[in-house]
Amino acid sequence: MTQEFDHAEREAVYRVIAERRDMRHFAGGSVDELVLRRLLEAAHAAPSVGLMQPWRFLRIVDATVREQIGALVADERDRTAAVMGERAAEFLRLKVEGIADCAELLVVALGEGRDGHVFGRRTMPHMDLASVACAIENLWLAARAENLGMGWVSMFDPVALGDLLDLPEGSEPVAVLCLGPVDRFYDRPMLVEERWARARPLDELLEQR
Repeated sequence: MTQEFDHAEREAVYRVIAERRDMRHFAGGSVDELVLRRLLEAAHAAPSVGLMQPWRFLRIVDATVREQIGALVADERDRTAAVMGERAAEFLRLKVEGIADCAELLVVALGEGRDGHVFGRRTMPHMDLASVACAIENLWLAARAENLGMGWVSMFDPVALGDLLDLPEGSEPVAVLCLGPVDRFYDRPMLVEERWARARPLDELLEQR
């Protein structure tokens, strides 16, 4: 029989959602192996269309590979700034990743062989990516519940990163995840704190038809 959640448990879930942050500042340290396993199990428990489970997780343990990933991100950061126009200098002042400082670095990729899955994807083939995003969000929320920070880095050339990691044909990296202890969690999203963007209220994005 399904067990109902009590008030305190519900409040904890909503608090974790509200206080999740895309972290860029890390305090080094380490992540306990059992905790890391719990986080990855939480990610693996995500829903996926047709139960295709299209995610692949790569734990980066080689310091040289970590540096090479950082270089790919730095290169894309410069390329992004080049098309920012008048906001380029402001953009370059933002901290956009914590690759050198985080305790754990993970790469999440879309797995090979996805084209064979048509359940739920005949008219919406991008549902494989949506499924991977659900896995990443599960990991993010679990990390926050474990008092660990996580940041999703998306500034990289996926072909170059795939080549660097020797991913099989048909696999595509979609996220570089920085994970680990932090000195503090941002009170608000970092881009709000840095006055780069504003968070839009729900009512601006909610319609009735």
